[in-house]
Amino acid sequence: MPALVLIGAQWGDEGKGKATDQLGGSVDYVVKFNGGNNAGHTVVIGDETYALHLLPSGILSPGCTPVIGNGVVVDLAVLFQEIDDLEARGFSCERLVISADAHIIASYNRTLDRVAERFLGNRKIGTTGRGIGPTYADKMNRIGIRVQDLFDENILRQKVAGALDLKNQLLVKVYNRKAVTVEAVVEELLSYADRLRPMVVDSALLLNQALDRGETVLLEGGQATLLDVDHGTYPFVTSSSATAGGACTGSGIPPNRVDKVIAVIKAYTTRVGEGPFPTELLDADGEKLRADGGEYGTTTGRPRRCGWYDSVIARYAARINGVTDFVLTKLDVLTGWESIPVCVAYEVDGKRLDEMPMTQTEFHHAVPVYEFFDGWTEDISQARTFSDLPKNAQDYVRALEQLSGAPFSSIGVGPDRVQTLELRPLL
Repeated sequence: MPALVLIGAQWGDEGKGKATDQLGGSVDYVVKFNGGNNAGHTVVIGDETYALHLLPSGILSPGCTPVIGNGVVVDLAVLFQEIDDLEARGFSCERLVISADAHIIASYNRTLDRVAERFLGNRKIGTTGRGIGPTYADKMNRIGIRVQDLFDENILRQKVAGALDLKNQLLVKVYNRKAVTVEAVVEELLSYADRLRPMVVDSALLLNQALDRGETVLLEGGQATLLDVDHGTYPFVTSSSATAGGACTGSGIPPNRVDKVIAVIKAYTTRVGEGPFPTELLDADGEKLRADGGEYGTTTGRPRRCGWYDSVIARYAARINGVTDFVLTKLDVLTGWESIPVCVAYEVDGKRLDEMPMTQTEFHHAVPVYEFFDGWTEDISQARTFSDLPKNAQDYVRALEQLSGAPFSSIGVGPDRVQTLELRPLL
């Protein structure tokens, strides 16, 4: 059986949690391979809603082993709080495993994230202030703290001291904050060691052995393609690799074991934080999309910027990730619109571009070229097959599929597990 990659095709918040949950009962492992608690996945099961931040969505599927991979940065306080909250609601987290090579978010990284963002003023990136970026920076600067370091106090103390040599200079002399002591950081991190130890594994070995046995592994991405540090709308991006390529580096599974790349895409577009957004609606239509779609961040509660479907971005995501299947979500939110615009190209300085502009400047100045599709008024939330949809909704979906560069395999018509129309099997 294969490894499957599931990623976001826009700027995040596409409904990856629901898509992962849909597959969770059919796979053996669900692996979070990038990011940290700066993004959330929402899963609705009956009348219950679950907001997940660090935990893979597979945690809600009995019999599935959830894995936090080496590409993730882990805030241990958040992790254990999330575990406690889920167990209080009747879900066991005893199958959860964590890579020994995942990096730890230390308290000083949270502090630096917040003060640096304030220091940037109008040039801010729009981070969540949870220490994600500074922790990835430490990883690349080779001064990071990994999960395995908590089990060797001498190494942990040396690494914390090395990291604080520079960081305290920044905190005190640049940001006018108090210095952080090595002892305080070490004491906090060691307080988690005993509870953490039974969960820690060589995750790359575990996952490759599972594939050797014929088991199925689902690699679940956080954030999305346009937030990828290499292929996103840099510098307004996350600090990790959120594309299909990142799934391999963030899990230790080689590319030749990946069988499918599933990209989740919303029937319109949203974005959180700063940065260009060609189809953004700064009017009553944008407010209506936000209200009807409940477009507020799972982790931060921030209102999301809303706009129409952008097929240029969809084609870009299909190309960068090698998408084999799109999962279209939130089609029901568009019910009631008389006419629905879809961005089919951009105009930049009087020139039409059918693909993503090469430069940040061009993308910043891109003006969407729209085609318009007839809307529908019928309630589609009870639809269970594609033929149950009104003709205009069917036409809209088929038009998006033709414009987006890969086939649509399922359609979401509501947040619940059962509100998914399967056009072709993902497994």
